[in-house]
Amino acid sequence: MAPITTANRLGVTRVLFRCRGVKRQSAAMPGSRRGLTRQQMSRSGLPSLQTLVGGSFSNGTGIRSRGCNSVGLSPAPLTALITPEPVRHSHIPSIPLENTLVFEFLLFLYLLVALFVQYINIYRTVWWYPYSNPAASTSLNFDLVDYDLAFFITVMLARRLVWTVVSEQASQVSPSSLLQYVVLVASQLVLLMLCGWVLSSTLISLFTNHSVLNLLFLGYPFGVYFPLCCFHNDARSRAVPTECPYLDHDTDRPSSQSRDFLTALWENLREHFSSHTSVPVHTCPLSPELIRSEVEELKTDFNRRIKEVLFNSLFSAYYVAFLPLCFVKTTRYYDMRWSCEHLVMVWINAFVMLMIQLLPPSYCDLLHRSAAHLGKWQRLEHGSYSNAPQHPWSESTVWPQGVLVRHSRCLYKAVGPCNVALPSDVSHARFYFLFHKPLRILNLLIGIECSVVLYQLYSLLRSERWNHTLSLGLLLFCNYYVLFRLLRDRIVLGKAYSLPVAHANLGLKSQ
Repeated sequence: MAPITTANRLGVTRVLFRCRGVKRQSAAMPGSRRGLTRQQMSRSGLPSLQTLVGGSFSNGTGIRSRGCNSVGLSPAPLTALITPEPVRHSHIPSIPLENTLVFEFLLFLYLLVALFVQYINIYRTVWWYPYSNPAASTSLNFDLVDYDLAFFITVMLARRLVWTVVSEQASQVSPSSLLQYVVLVASQLVLLMLCGWVLSSTLISLFTNHSVLNLLFLGYPFGVYFPLCCFHNDARSRAVPTECPYLDHDTDRPSSQSRDFLTALWENLREHFSSHTSVPVHTCPLSPELIRSEVEELKTDFNRRIKEVLFNSLFSAYYVAFLPLCFVKTTRYYDMRWSCEHLVMVWINAFVMLMIQLLPPSYCDLLHRSAAHLGKWQRLEHGSYSNAPQHPWSESTVWPQGVLVRHSRCLYKAVGPCNVALPSDVSHARFYFLFHKPLRILNLLIGIECSVVLYQLYSLLRSERWNHTLSLGLLLFCNYYVLFRLLRDRIVLGKAYSLPVAHANLGLKSQ
């Protein structure tokens, strides 16, 4: 074989350049087929994920990707290519709820028992001693009990019951019967005058027998309530779309601009005495704007109910367990630790009872359905998911699960099956966290009540004083009833939510 010379090398190089020129000319000719390299085939063999998902919205902005400014072609909108799965709700059975009058009577009875127990803890005696001892003649030192204070506390605890009796009678009697209407008005006036007379007489007696410092404790809860809660209804007068089917548009209610201080005070007093047990209706709105409006209204209503629960539970514990301690004489000895423990127990039990009444299962299910439509966004760190498609957030789009969006220079990932929440709104994320699991609040209440019952049983086993045994025995009977209601609702709702949605619908249709 002849050796390759320099001339031969130059000839081969010329031939290669000529071949490349021919290929370029053939590629430039119209109708010619240009060959693709392996890298080009790997890039253009399959359509990109950005093209499949869609990279532009109604405003015409393209998808921002790594290495290019925007996609060349304007693909279809995201909602046209990826439709989120419709939210399916489980149907829960109708669980009977106690009447408002019955609940207020049971709550008042429980508070009276707790007040009696606190007086036993303060004014108990060693009644088992021989009768020669003057202090052992009775089980309590009745001569040291301030009856005016006891009557005042009883009237304050009965305020909700009296208002409920008056309201229920006014709503049930038809105005066509004149005689019934006159009797109703007369009975209401007699009841209110009786309560006012007892309250005023006890206040006059307390003012004459006690110092000013002790008298300041009588109205302390009201002095705290009005500055904090006087204008909490201003959020209700915000502009809401008129097509919202879940909202009761009350045209007779004055706006926040036209309301004066007395009107706001009267509305707050009426809401304080009344118990809100009516549940709105959820109609599964499809528009993102309507979903967010519904969530805002439900947030306002839920905050109002929680505020009512907190105030009334603290009010009850204050007048039942704390106020009697403020009027005890300095020479009287009582167990401070046990009295403070009784105060905490009364507050927890009143809190759970009010939560059961004001947050019934149907209301919690309504909050769960709204949270399922609202969805949630998870904020991601910068640099993560850099190769995945990222879309600018749009308030008119129902985003499916797993989509990455950019909002306020931050990257968010859709968590829920349908997501219309504002990514930067912390209240929307909190609403979804609390209510996307329908049994979360019920499980929390069961945990609190079970802890209280177990602790009281443990204290009952270790109790050595008769007043401890009596007080724990009386309070445990009330707690057993509350725990029974919670466990009943948990068993029924747990079975209802555990069933598949299709089976639940078929079961309801067959029934």
